[in-house]
Amino acid sequence: MLVIMAADENEEMRSLELSGQVGFTSLPHQVVRKFVERGFCFNILCVGETGIGKSTLINTLFNTTFENEEADHYEQEVKLRSQTYELQEHTVKLKLTVVHTVGFGDQINKEESCKPLVDYIEAQFEKFLEEEQKIKRSLFNYDDTRIHVCLYFIAPTGHTLKSLDLVTMKKLDSKVNIIPIIAKADIMSKSDLAHLKKTIMNELQSYGVQLYQFPTEDEEVGEINSSLNARLPFAVVGSTEDVKIGNRMVKARSYPWGAVQVENEEHCDFVHLREMLLRVNMDDLLEQTHSRHYELYRRCKLEEMGFKDTDPDSQSFSLQEMYETKRKEFLRELQHREESMRQMFVNKVKETEAELKEKEKELHERFEQLKRMHQEEKRNLEEKRRELEEEMNAFNRRKVAAEALMGQALQPLKKEKDKKNFFSLPSACSLTSGRNLN
Repeated sequence: MLVIMAADENEEMRSLELSGQVGFTSLPHQVVRKFVERGFCFNILCVGETGIGKSTLINTLFNTTFENEEADHYEQEVKLRSQTYELQEHTVKLKLTVVHTVGFGDQINKEESCKPLVDYIEAQFEKFLEEEQKIKRSLFNYDDTRIHVCLYFIAPTGHTLKSLDLVTMKKLDSKVNIIPIIAKADIMSKSDLAHLKKTIMNELQSYGVQLYQFPTEDEEVGEINSSLNARLPFAVVGSTEDVKIGNRMVKARSYPWGAVQVENEEHCDFVHLREMLLRVNMDDLLEQTHSRHYELYRRCKLEEMGFKDTDPDSQSFSLQEMYETKRKEFLRELQHREESMRQMFVNKVKETEAELKEKEKELHERFEQLKRMHQEEKRNLEEKRRELEEEMNAFNRRKVAAEALMGQALQPLKKEKDKKNFFSLPSACSLTSGRNLN
């Protein structure tokens, strides 16, 4: 039976029966056709240590090989590497974005390891919020980059969660849908794996970490999701290698003692993870991202800006009035800040002038002091110069007197020496006499 609901401002909604076929039963088909033509987008954040198997699992989930650079254990900080791919299954197109954490958990100091993750998720929320607030916006064709699910890879240590895992998941649980995964589960026995699962869930519950819960209200998927909720965290094995088991080729990991089949429910939870993530709850993950995590971020942002749903009198408000009120408050605050800055500038100038005058006074006093010191040193030097000149003059006079006395004392000695030299030369005297006779 077709029913139409009519309502008026002054009367309650009434139910009316249609007398024949109208045609709006095709509306769901129109919506499906429009969404299929436009395509879908799905963004996955893979968080885990280097080499834990994030890329291998993504390749196995989508049955393809994505290009991804190998990372080492020597990163100085955690980095996020985003890659987008266009996928198509039959007539449905999917724009898949995979964001890998590079260097997560490799640093000695891990206090800031989760900060890049939180900043990235909030940055995508901020981009969407900015698009919503534009005057001319296009949300229908908007390239949504918000993270829809976080696959958190837990190392199969067999004991408990690391403190880094608890801190990171606690900071992310209000911003993204978290699904914990025990990676490389084939290295543990079934009993150890069951014990580790129980320990992980108890610790997450005791620390108040909220994981993504698969919806059980829907009759079609309620039973499936209930069983999936009981399997958290998923213990998975990833492999892109085809191994022949019996007469068929399957995805598996080969060992000397046998093979671990990826799609065998007895070996790991990969099939349940893929069913939950892609076949059953992908739309719910998209809806939870928008209606829960993004709305929480948007509400907190608007409350920080001063917006409220109602005023203190519980009366409805006008957006124009709210805008004018906030504008006036902003202008008053701006004017107050301007006055404060101007007064601060004036005070700073006065303080600077006082400091300059004080320094000028100090420099002048220093200059006068140096000038007096210079004059004193100049007088001392002049006095010393006069004393040296007097000493030099006295020395010269004494020198002249000494030379005169020496000259007088040496003159008799010279005459006597000349006489001795004259008489000590007889041959010379006879020779002289002979010459005179001739």
